Amino acid sequence: MKDRLTRRDLLALAATSGAALALPRWAHSAEPAPAKKRVLILGGTRFLGPALVDAALAKGWELTLFNRGKSNPGLFKERPLEEIHGDRNVVDDVKKLAGRKWDAVIDTSGYFPKQVRSAMAVLAGNVGQYVFISSISVYATPMKAGMDESSALSRLPAGTDVDALKDITEGNYGALKLLCEEAAEKLMPGRTLNIRPGYIVGTRDGSDRFTYWPVRIRKGGEVLVPGKPSDPLQFIDVRDLGDWTIRMVESGTNGVYNATGPKEKLTMGPFLEACRKASGSSAKLTWAPEARLKELGITPEADFPIWVSTESPEAGIGEVSIARALKAGLTFRPLSETIQSTLAWWDSLPEDRRAKMRAGLAPEKETAALAALKGKAPAASAVPPKS
Repeated sequence: MKDRLTRRDLLALAATSGAALALPRWAHSAEPAPAKKRVLILGGTRFLGPALVDAALAKGWELTLFNRGKSNPGLFKERPLEEIHGDRNVVDDVKKLAGRKWDAVIDTSGYFPKQVRSAMAVLAGNVGQYVFISSISVYATPMKAGMDESSALSRLPAGTDVDALKDITEGNYGALKLLCEEAAEKLMPGRTLNIRPGYIVGTRDGSDRFTYWPVRIRKGGEVLVPGKPSDPLQFIDVRDLGDWTIRMVESGTNGVYNATGPKEKLTMGPFLEACRKASGSSAKLTWAPEARLKELGITPEADFPIWVSTESPEAGIGEVSIARALKAGLTFRPLSETIQSTLAWWDSLPEDRRAKMRAGLAPEKETAALAALKGKAPAASAVPPKS
């Protein structure tokens, strides 16, 4: 259940129950509703984009999406919005946006600073605010618990020809995102909102990183889990991020904000218990120390998504400070709702897609490791050989 009511919810409540006194002032004819905004989304059809579209359309805003039209084509054919197809890496395509004015642009698809500069060359004089979806990965390692927006940042090696880079890697992703932030702020000083999410989870998450856990717990049986129940983790429901981003645009708020969750500290034990409760599972959890898993040929941080080793240089990514975002109105729906909606979305996918989980420990690997942990198989043979 949602922990807050949208304008649409309130109007529906009034229509069905006569609860006029429960409506905010703008719902009465004596006072106009907040002004509509015109927003351009760069990207918008994969994961965060649809959540932004839902949140913006719920406010009655005018939306334009600019993307290649290759991901989920036709997704919005029944929605009241405009789509312009083009590749942001092609200058002539970006020029399709020239001469248009928007109150804000939300960039969900920028990974290289040259992409931001290219968009800005056309848009800077025609938009009031540039919202860049960045990442917690902009912070330098070692990442420490409690790091906030003032913490040390990740930089590429001196002398790197940034504009010659063509591939995103684990080593350059965060530093490139930071350069995108800086490019946006340089071209629109004081009118840029840089949002740094952690793991974004929920409906349409094609990575399956979060999804692995609710699906695996629901399946039942003995579940292999790394580390300790007290290991911290953070993530944010894509709908919470989408809703808050739109509220930030509505208020015209700029600056830099970490955006992950939940509000209170969450650890692996309670998270998996929530998965068990939400799915009605009787799964048994078997916790294994990181060192023991490595002996069995398992790479914990690769095989167990969203969990982060407390011994890792990135350990602090599970305890990032979101105090600034909370003060700016970031809110969260119940964890149980995120788990249940993720499972419902997963169940709606084609069978062949569900047969190929893209993250998490492979079933045969889990079975072999559990047997080895119980002494039923030698450590050396705990993991099946690669074919």
